[in-house]
This record gives sequence, C-alpha cells and structure tokens, in this order.
Amino acid sequence: MNGPLIVFYLFATVLVLSALRVITARNPVHAALFLVLCFFTAAAIWLLAYAEFLAITLILVYVGAVMVLFLFVVMMLDINFDKLREGFWKFLPLAGGIGFVMAVEMVIVLYLKVDMASMPARTPLPAGSNTKALGAVLYTDYLLPFELAAVILLVAIIAAIALTLRRRKETKYQDPQDQLSANAGNRLKIVKDVK
Repeated sequence: MNGPLIVFYLFATVLVLSALRVITARNPVHAALFLVLCFFTAAAIWLLAYAEFLAITLILVYVGAVMVLFLFVVMMLDINFDKLREGFWKFLPLAGGIGFVMAVEMVIVLYLKVDMASMPARTPLPAGSNTKALGAVLYTDYLLPFELAAVILLVAIIAAIALTLRRRKETKYQDPQDQLSANAGNRLKIVKDVK
C-alpha cells in the first residue's frame, strides 16, 4: 500500500463515520457540524483525485454558504425536533432496504473488472489544470445548459423572495406619489396663538 492509498482510506473512513453521525445525532446542530466534516473530507478525497476545482467549490459553496445558513436557521428557530422524529422508526425498514441496495451497487461497481482495452479511446485533456479544462468545456460545449441553469436559479431566488415577503402592520411604508404631490399648502399648517 502506498501513501496516497492510505490517506484515501483514512479520509474515506472519516467520511463514512461522519455521515453516519449526521443521521444518528439527536442534536441538529451536531448533525450539521458532522455534515461540515463530511464536506471537508469529501473535498480532501477530490484533492487526492486531482479535482481541485470541485474540492474548493464544495468547501466554498456548501460549507461556506449553505451550511452556515442552515446552522443560523436551526439555531434561530425554536423547533421541537422530538416531534419531528416520532415517525423515524416507522420508515427504518424502507430506508434500510434502500441503503442495502445502494451498498450492493457500490460493491458491484468497485469489484467489477472492466477491460480498459475494450473501452473507446477518450480525447486527451488540454494542457493546464483541470479548472482550465472544465472552464473551456463549460463555456463552449455546454454554454446553453449553463445559461439555462443560471436562469432557473434566478427564477428560484426571485420566487423564494416573493413567497416570503410579507407586509407587516408595524412597518411604516412611504408612498412616492404622496411625497411628490405635497406642496406648502397641505404640508404646513400655521396656528395662531390664542390667549
């Protein structure tokens, strides 16, 4: 066994154990922190596979944005998680069956002997880093799907804002039409001192 393989098995073990703790932790904050550990170890495995762009994207997007937002929501809302877990044991046989099927599929993929000579030849990657190659393919061959995904995400953001936007009674709003129609006659009222 060489060094990178030992490091891979170490990170893979940490990843599997932290993933198990994500679904078995009783405290949602602890589960979210174990999920952060999962993301970091998955990024380390991607670094071992020379996929630097995917590793840094995983850390920046999921750990830096999504998980921080999730932790804020979990900590700010007072949710009764015991009530949410009441039906957990009812779905355990179905979840265990699906997990078993996924594990069998992964074992088949890992131990299936594939004859690489029978595979069609791939085009060689361009010189440079994999980030440069990914950018070249993304913005040439897959430009339309990339732009469609960006438009769909923009529509989702606008829809989320529109769905959560509520008018509150205690908030004071300005009406620009009333501000523009104001003049000195209806803005100022002089009252004479009567004695």
